[in-house]
Amino acid sequence: MLAHILLGFVVGFLVGLTGMGGGALMTPALIFLGFEPLTAVGTDLLYATVTRAFGVFFHGKRGHVRKDIAFRLLIGSVPAVLIGGYAVRHIPREILNHYLTLLLGLILIITATLGLLKGEIKVPVKPRRAYIYLLGFIVGLTVQFTSVGAGVIISFTLMNIARINPKQVVGTTILYGLTLSTISFLSYASMGSVDYALAGTLIAGTIPGVYLGTHVNANISKERLKKVINFIILFIGLFTLLD
Repeated sequence: MLAHILLGFVVGFLVGLTGMGGGALMTPALIFLGFEPLTAVGTDLLYATVTRAFGVFFHGKRGHVRKDIAFRLLIGSVPAVLIGGYAVRHIPREILNHYLTLLLGLILIITATLGLLKGEIKVPVKPRRAYIYLLGFIVGLTVQFTSVGAGVIISFTLMNIARINPKQVVGTTILYGLTLSTISFLSYASMGSVDYALAGTLIAGTIPGVYLGTHVNANISKERLKKVINFIILFIGLFTLLD
């Protein structure tokens, strides 16, 4: 139990600091500890929902939340979550458990590779608002199957391509992730794929972790924060690959 509380604290700190870590680190960690992949995803979604709720509160008080961007991402994600929820209910459990870990690892490796790119990333098309909806759809589908994506993919895209202030990226990512994880959690809860006792011990550690991470976020330079976020993306990808 103490190990679970410590795990909740560490991941909560990363969420408060960078907006990432909820699914990208917690789900692989739970799978590594021997929990069934579907249960790991469902439990992490409950943990992530509570963690992000505190994160939004703390970052909102500092003015680090772009509600307009989070709203557009959410609109794109809703149909993806519905499609993903339908698929999860109609694909055999054995197949999902077999491929969830593989899909999780591939997603993190791709985002980690992108995080290695230095300097500004020039996309071949002119940025448009419509692309935010498309990004929301892709991430929504990813989160529904793995509980990962809201932090890692959104943070990388907004920070490196859209070039939004890293501090605002963190708060916006947490707000978007909160809504998305809540919707996804309800789907897994209806299937009985949530370990509430485990989630409770994880949440016990996340509250002080999120508070500390938010405090550090407010006192770190933008460039240093950007490096920290990209480094964590790389670390999470390598962690999952080695696992």
